[in-house]
Formats: sequence, structure tokens, C-alpha cells
Amino acid sequence: MSGPAPDPLDLAALMCSRVCHDLINPVGAIVNGLEVLDSSSKDDDKQFALDLIRKSALSTSARLQFCRIAYGAAGSAGAQIDLGEAQKIARGYMEDDKTKLSWNLPHMLLAKNRVKLLLNLLVIAQQAIPRGGQLAVDPVGEGDAMGFKVRAAGPNAKEPLNINEHLNVKDPASVTAHAVQPYYTALLAQACGLKVALAAETDAVVVTAS
Repeated sequence: MSGPAPDPLDLAALMCSRVCHDLINPVGAIVNGLEVLDSSSKDDDKQFALDLIRKSALSTSARLQFCRIAYGAAGSAGAQIDLGEAQKIARGYMEDDKTKLSWNLPHMLLAKNRVKLLLNLLVIAQQAIPRGGQLAVDPVGEGDAMGFKVRAAGPNAKEPLNINEHLNVKDPASVTAHAVQPYYTALLAQACGLKVALAAETDAVVVTAS
């Protein structure tokens, strides 16, 4: 049996837990690097620690910038966000040695909630390619009513576990910190007058908001 939808306070707490989950690993790596600096006088150890701190600090900054837009207020009600800035933030968060992002959206201002929806679609799509691959973002429609299609292609690509259940805002499962991000994505889509759908292809998953 489906559990009740979380109330606003519970939803806010679950989203905070999600953000903490995203940040804990790179912040922990910074702490580990500082501990190595404090405990070792070897030049090789110090260089390793500095490299770890530098890499982890950049990762933490990229994740914070992404979370600020994807999950945070990101300006006043009715605000617009530059899709060019969204692209920069998405690349900083998504791209690494294994995963690349192809961004095929026009350079324009778009309503805050639609940009937040786009970034959250990318999070879902990235989960479909745990071994890395290619994320491609394309528009669905145009102008202020634009929706999005994100294609995640890579080895053993598959839909994230229970994703359709977590995307159901009308009959939600018991939402946990693990499941709150897709649930929040569905709420954003609903606020934009759109609906999220997933489709499996050969070695790819397509996530659409239209």
C-alpha cells in the first residue's frame, strides 16, 4: 500500500538529507587530505594530500552550485534562469572521465522551475548509466513552454530502481531521502504543466518532460 505524501516540513527535511548525501563524500575527502598533511612530513604524501584537497574542493563547489539551482530557491518567485548558466553548472556537476554531456538547448532565459526540472531530469538520467556514458539534452517544443528530453546512453544502461513509483505524485510511495529526488522532479513537472516519462532503448534510457 502506498504511503501518504510527505508534508512540506518532511519534504524540506528529506531534500536537505539529499543535499548532505551529495556533499558528504567530497567534504570527507578534504578532511582526509588535511589529516594526511598534519600527520606526514613526506613530500610525496603532502603532494598527494594537496591534490586530493584541490580535486575534492572543486567537486564540492560544483555540487553546491548545482544543488543551489536544482533544489534551492534560486531567486524570487517568477524568476528566470539563463540556460547558458544552467549548462555550465550541469557540466561541472555531471561531467567527469566517464560521463560527457551534449547540450542542444537554445541560449535563452527560462522560468526558474523549468530549469530546476531540467537539472533534476539530468540527475535521474545520470543514474541510468552508473558506468558512465553520454548524456544528451534536447528541447521538446520551444519558447517559454519548452519541455526537455534527456537521453542517457552507456554500457548496461537501465531505468533506476522503482523510478516510476517514485515519480508518481498522485499515489506516492513512502518517500525516503533516497526516493525524494525523483518525487521532487515530478512535483516540479506538475508545477510546469508537464509530466515525466521514461523509455528504455538499446543501451540507453530516455527521460522526457513534456
